[in-house]
Amino acid sequence: MGKAAMAFPRISLFRISPLSLISLSPLTLSVSPVRTLRLSASLSTDQHQQQQDSPSLKEYTTRWKPMCLYHTHGKCTMMDDPIHLERFNHNFSEKLRLNGMELKRVRSQNFDFFLVLDLEGKVEILEFPVVLVNTKTMDVVDLFHRFVRPSEMSEQRINEYIDGKYGKLGVDGVWHDTAIPFTEVIEQFEAWLSHHHLWKREVGGPLDQAAFVTCGNWDLKTKVPQQCSVAKMKLPPYFVEWINLKDVYLNFYKRRATGMMTMMKELQIPSLGSHHLGIDDAKNIARVLQHMVADGALVQITARRTSNSTENVEFLFKNRIR
Repeated sequence: MGKAAMAFPRISLFRISPLSLISLSPLTLSVSPVRTLRLSASLSTDQHQQQQDSPSLKEYTTRWKPMCLYHTHGKCTMMDDPIHLERFNHNFSEKLRLNGMELKRVRSQNFDFFLVLDLEGKVEILEFPVVLVNTKTMDVVDLFHRFVRPSEMSEQRINEYIDGKYGKLGVDGVWHDTAIPFTEVIEQFEAWLSHHHLWKREVGGPLDQAAFVTCGNWDLKTKVPQQCSVAKMKLPPYFVEWINLKDVYLNFYKRRATGMMTMMKELQIPSLGSHHLGIDDAKNIARVLQHMVADGALVQITARRTSNSTENVEFLFKNRIR
C-alpha cells in the first residue's frame, strides 16, 4: 500500500537523534556525519484521509495521529519536544476504548485478558506486536511491539526485504534502528508477560487466565513454530492454544469473513493506520474484538496443540474458516 498523502510544513528540530525521529516520507533530513534520517511512523492510509470528511466517523478520526514507533519500542528520546508530541501519538490506547453504552453490553468472558497478536513477515518474522486487552472493561491495558531481524538472510536480502515491506509504509528507518533477533524478542516478551502476571517462566505451561487472539491460524499454527526452528529454540509452552477470531465471527454472526478488513467493513469500523503494519493491524483486530464482545460474543479457544509436536493441532469449532 502506498504512502499516505500528508503534507507537512517546514519545521525546525532542536536536536536530532536516530532513535528520536519518526519518519514521514518524502521529508528527509541529512545530518552530517550521521546517516540520512527520514521521519517515519505508523502512517494512516488514503482511506483514513477520505473518512475524515465523514461526520458519522467523527468519533474515530478526531485528533487521530500516527503512533510513534520508537515509543512502542521504549526508545523515543523526544518526549519533551512539543513539535514531536504534536505530530505523533504516544498513547497506546487512543481510539481503543468502548463508550458507556457499549460497556453495558459487554459479555463476561472465560479469561481475564486477551492478547491480540498479528505477525508480519513471510520468509521470517519481521514484526511481533501484541495488544493486551482487559476482558472485563475491554480496555487496552498495554502493548508489546518489537521489530524482528531475520537470522538466516544476507544483509542485502534483508535490505531488499525491508524496503519492499516497510519502505512502502515509510517505517523502514525505524525497523533498521530497532530490530533485534527473534530469540531476544521472545526473552523480552516473556519478561513482559511476567510483568503483567500472565505467565511465570519458572512454572512454564500455558498462559494464566489469558488467551491469544489472532485473525487466522497462520500466526501460531505455522509461523511461530517455523521461526522457532530457524532460531534453533523450542516452541514456548504458552503458544499451545489460541483464538482464531474468524471462527468466532463465523459462529456468532453466522457469516464468513475472509480477514480483518472484511470484518471491519461489515461491522462498520473504520480502519486506522496502515494495513500490513503489524502494530496497526493488531490494534484494528482489537477494535473488532471489542465490537464483538459488546455485541454479546463469547470468545473461546478455537485451536489447541494436542502434543509436544507442532504439527498436531485440534480445531475445536465444527464450523470454521479453512
